[in-house]
Amino acid sequence: MKRRDPRAATGRSLRRLRVPAHRATTRNLQAIYPFIVDSALGTRGVYIGRQAGSDGSFVFDPWELYGEGVITNPNILLAGVIGRGKSALAKTLALRMSAFGVRVYVPGDPKGEWGQVATALGADPIVLGRGLPARVNPLDPGPRPPRLSAEEWAREVLARRNSLLASLAETALDRRLRPVERNALLVALTEVTGTRHEAQPDSYAGGQGAPVLPEIVTALMSPSREAAATLQMSVRELVVDSRDLALELRRLVVGDLAGLFDGPTTHPLDFDAPIQVLDTSRLAGDDTAVALLMTCASAWMEATLASAPGGRRLVVYDEAWRMLRHLALVRRMQAQWKLSRALGVANLAVVHRISDLGAVGASGSEAVALAQGLLADCSTRIVYAQESDQVEATATTLGLTDVEADQLVHLPRGRALWKIGRHSAIVDHLLGEEEVTLVDTDGRMRGIAS
Repeated sequence: MKRRDPRAATGRSLRRLRVPAHRATTRNLQAIYPFIVDSALGTRGVYIGRQAGSDGSFVFDPWELYGEGVITNPNILLAGVIGRGKSALAKTLALRMSAFGVRVYVPGDPKGEWGQVATALGADPIVLGRGLPARVNPLDPGPRPPRLSAEEWAREVLARRNSLLASLAETALDRRLRPVERNALLVALTEVTGTRHEAQPDSYAGGQGAPVLPEIVTALMSPSREAAATLQMSVRELVVDSRDLALELRRLVVGDLAGLFDGPTTHPLDFDAPIQVLDTSRLAGDDTAVALLMTCASAWMEATLASAPGGRRLVVYDEAWRMLRHLALVRRMQAQWKLSRALGVANLAVVHRISDLGAVGASGSEAVALAQGLLADCSTRIVYAQESDQVEATATTLGLTDVEADQLVHLPRGRALWKIGRHSAIVDHLLGEEEVTLVDTDGRMRGIAS
């Protein structure tokens, strides 16, 4: 009799094991297989890709998720080291959301990578740089909301211009304005605006009659006796006390930043277009110029977002860590984040690593507190692969589980951890054939023709 190989039956019982079928909801099973079975987030939204483990389709729509109570705000933080696919995801979100009527604003494109996306959606990017014909006037009033009377609109425009000029000055000076400087700015602006308004009654209605920065600089450097008397100062005292402010704003007119902000706007933003992109790549290496430009663009967007009649809008802050270096810009971003629900706007901030938010200033400083506040106001966090020395800080900041933290260093290109409210998912971002040429920023490195 031939003896059977014992290895074939190794581990088997004498009696066939019969396990009764067990059925449970995905809400319960997700505790056993956290990345394989997750409670569903619904089927409404743009397609992102496949969920690792279950291989199910993954869709995302911050407005729908907010309406269902899954998240408390529509803002998104996207983090990842270079070359992992975060830029491709940001552009894909813009392309796919625009198909559903979402308007996309990119107030600063420091690498010039959004031009193809804008062209694909039928809009031309506005390219700004030294020697280029495009110019922006930071004092443009923006569209007038129909609910405001002429007098109310005039007061609103004056307040916005004063706030914007203060932000520009603080960014250029890299400090807060002193009380006398802030008042000198308001007096100069009021004097110039009043003169323009008397000469051109419709100057509040559109950008053509708006004052320009050289007029403000002249009013600061040579204030009138009436302007000085408003502050109970002599002309000489006002000139001396506001000299730093005047000289720094003069830099925008005749200095190294001349030709960008010192005249009427040549290419106004069209906020009714599917997408608007402000290409700042020609200013690469000059972070101050980029910050000043983005301050202007942010101010225009705030005016438009507040006055436009509804609609879903996505504002993309690419390379957001550059903006976080400037306190005045961080303050504007925080205000934008706080108003996102009221305005129907989803803000998307793209950074390399979560620790960027804590590196914008000294420990305990206002800048760090504001930057970390931005993170707290992002209900959706998307994290691509992180360097090993960043995992612990990222896990602590985002409240990741041990399993989720272990994934961060092993995520391949195109795969990210999505934290949406209390839900987690590992998602492979999938690109269509036509999308690859539009969003893949390192195709040349990998031999893909663009």
